[in-house]
Amino acid sequence: MGDNTLNYFRHIPRKRFGQHWLKDQVVLDQIVKAAELNSEDCVLEVGPGKGALTEKLIESQARFIQAIELDRDLVVGLKKRFSRQIKFSLKEGDVLSAPLEAENGLTINKVVANIPYNITGPLLKRLIGELRKGPEYSFETLVLLMQKEVAQRLVALPGTSNFSALSVRIQLLAKCNLVCDVPSKCFQPAPKVDSKVVKISPFVPSEPDFYKIGNLLEQLLKHAFAGRRKKLRNTIGSFVTSNDQINEFLAYRGISLDQRPQEISPSNWFALAKALKETCVIENGPFQSK
Repeated sequence: MGDNTLNYFRHIPRKRFGQHWLKDQVVLDQIVKAAELNSEDCVLEVGPGKGALTEKLIESQARFIQAIELDRDLVVGLKKRFSRQIKFSLKEGDVLSAPLEAENGLTINKVVANIPYNITGPLLKRLIGELRKGPEYSFETLVLLMQKEVAQRLVALPGTSNFSALSVRIQLLAKCNLVCDVPSKCFQPAPKVDSKVVKISPFVPSEPDFYKIGNLLEQLLKHAFAGRRKKLRNTIGSFVTSNDQINEFLAYRGISLDQRPQEISPSNWFALAKALKETCVIENGPFQSK
């Protein structure tokens, strides 16, 4: 395709779709390399746009590429551009609601995409699930390009400024690693913020009641991080200070009610929710241990 990679057909980027075309070949290569594609992999590409990453994926060892594009005009151009590619299929639709299945019947096991900033949150929920509910589809690996600030929260360590409720949620569901930085100049048009590529490897929960505990934990996180500058004793402290079992648990895990929510590790947050659920000390509080 040569110089036609980004100019194969005329299209004005639509802000409502968060369209920014990744043009940096080095970054494109790093994304594909991070996915570690082999001849057994079936890949889902979200929002292929004009096809710069799509072309790299087709050239890789991957067995099949299934793309989903929302923009009808781009769908027309992509189908024309890749019409002769037997290992590529494209369907028009919204990735937040469309079936995430390959049209040839193969099972998709990896997701590789430059995702629109404006759907990052709901898309992550759909691809890797939530604390209270497992994902509809199971993926082995996701390599996603996203806004820098969001990526930093996904990998943030407890006690750092970027550590948040999102950090806890995602790190209990998957292993996250930064792949590379992507300055705004790598796009056309350039967004107002920089980006990062993140590799996400979802976990299979080993805890039998993971999602029941996760449902309670979600409520705890929402309550605690709403006042992230406050100490735990001022947010959830009233539900634990009067219970000897919970106090023993806190001491055992090294958790202090004088800590703030961002200072508690994901594993300790989950353990706290489990202890609260098992002792049934929250039935009369704002949390429901269903």
